[in-house]
Amino acid sequence: MKKYLFIDRDGTLVSEPQDFQVDSLSKVRFVPGVIPALLTLKQAGYSFVMVSNQDGLGRATFPLNTFTPAHEFILELLHSQGIDFEEVLLCPHLPEDNCDCRKPKLGLVMAYLKDPNWDRSASCFIGDRDTDLAMGANMGIRALKLRDDNSQHGINDGLSWSEIASTLTRRERVCSLERTTRETSIKVSVDLDHSGDNYFATGIGFFDHMLDQIATHGGFSLKVEAQGDLHVDAHHTIEDTGIVLGQALKQALLDKRGIGRFGFVLPMDEVYAAVFADSINDDPQDTTKVALDISGRPYCVLNFKGELTDGMVGDFPVQMTEHFFYSLACAMGLTLHLEVSAGNCHHQIEALFKAFGRALRRAIAVSGSELPSSKGSL
Repeated sequence: MKKYLFIDRDGTLVSEPQDFQVDSLSKVRFVPGVIPALLTLKQAGYSFVMVSNQDGLGRATFPLNTFTPAHEFILELLHSQGIDFEEVLLCPHLPEDNCDCRKPKLGLVMAYLKDPNWDRSASCFIGDRDTDLAMGANMGIRALKLRDDNSQHGINDGLSWSEIASTLTRRERVCSLERTTRETSIKVSVDLDHSGDNYFATGIGFFDHMLDQIATHGGFSLKVEAQGDLHVDAHHTIEDTGIVLGQALKQALLDKRGIGRFGFVLPMDEVYAAVFADSINDDPQDTTKVALDISGRPYCVLNFKGELTDGMVGDFPVQMTEHFFYSLACAMGLTLHLEVSAGNCHHQIEALFKAFGRALRRAIAVSGSELPSSKGSL
């Protein structure tokens, strides 16, 4: 859905003169940092709408023939830098006119408020006065106050344009989910941009250890609590944890813009993990491969090239390794290929979980704002 920035003009885009009227080219002074900030916000997917009170515009004290050249210069200069406004909404009335369109009243933006097809939660009103903050509140969207150190109002609170851009482009990639069935109750919380503070309580000791490997090597914070029918066996607990973890990772990735998308990795003792078999060891049979793609197309392949040497590792059924990754991949929309070579069974499984974490670390890392897909969606 579209997200908007509704932006005041005087005191926000251009500094406000002492007489409060930008009615000549000599009075046009852009607020420091406004152009690079707006370009950053444009790249982040925002559309811009100007919303401004212009007291008495068109009257003898503020004629259009003095307002228009300065106003058009502002718009044309911004356009030359790649910044355009979807609409320019101006209220020409004085306070005593008691109109319906003077900020913070909603007359100017009523068409937007009647349109359900834009994202209120991601949109924002930006201005330098308390009336702008009130306007945002009346619209039911976030409002940020600009700090203009050159303002004639002596206002020093609020944020600079660079701080506004940083605030609005900072995305918290977090998710907490809970899933309850007759067999299990699973709670998962992930924070993809912070690490540590992990917690695991599934009732299956080795599984807790493996989940910790994913979080530690994935470079993100993970908490998992599970209550399952362990008196039957561990199957439902492990399967449902994979489902909820996959769902939480998918939601925490938001729109997936800027992510690496692909990942692969790692060696452990006598078991190797590599992108290609021959990149680590001369023997192509003595490897572990983990490759993944956050593709939106779930697919999971696990190939045990070496015989698994045990049916259980601690309290963890070895054959549930494949089922866990399959459940996670389906829930996350992940194309996942895993391959493990011969070796100690504990090491085989731990290498897969560690390698998956390392692959995931690379795939979820953000290095830009573009969607890594030629199709335009993931």
